[in-house]
Amino acid sequence: MNAPLAERLKNETRALHTSAERSVFMGALLRARLERPAYCALLRNLHAVYAVLEPALERHAHRPTIAPIYLPSLWRARALAHDLAALHGEHWANELVLQPAAMAYVERLRELDVAKPDLLLAHAYVRYLGDLSGGQMLSDIVEKSLYRDGVAAVAFYDFGNALATKELTQAFRAGLAVVPADARQTDALVSEARLSFGLHQRLFDELAVACAVVPSGEV
Repeated sequence: MNAPLAERLKNETRALHTSAERSVFMGALLRARLERPAYCALLRNLHAVYAVLEPALERHAHRPTIAPIYLPSLWRARALAHDLAALHGEHWANELVLQPAAMAYVERLRELDVAKPDLLLAHAYVRYLGDLSGGQMLSDIVEKSLYRDGVAAVAFYDFGNALATKELTQAFRAGLAVVPADARQTDALVSEARLSFGLHQRLFDELAVACAVVPSGEV
């Protein structure tokens, strides 16, 4: 009997997930050592991803693989735009640079949108469960260390109160549990989720270089 999709996604991406979390850039964010320009650079690059992922999920919401995890309450593009305007200014889209990894990520999502839309589920899994699980901790860090003129700008992490966040997490996991994926489709989704984590790792590494973020202990 094949392992359930959710179990395989969790188990077979765990090491990549941990590696991305321990990157120099994310480590600086988690230790509240990231300067505002670097944080804005992160949000700008993530916005580019969501701005392609979410319309693609909308277009394919009728598909059996996407429908169970189609939860527009999770969408983050608008929240990111709000935070970027508050922290950087209204011209953030033109003034902040997209890194090569983000552009590669966007191109991959566009390819899937056209040719393999079912694999968009893997990217929804990587992004939204991560946002839901780590959002409150990151919100607290950003609110304390990266505010601007009294504006915390943490809409990105706001899914409502604790109960609403828990219910969204449960709804996504429940949807994932009923996705109709056979062994071949499950293999493809796991492979795509691993690719997503790899692209995140590349992005964090590129941002660390671009923003001159140094490892802990080298400051």
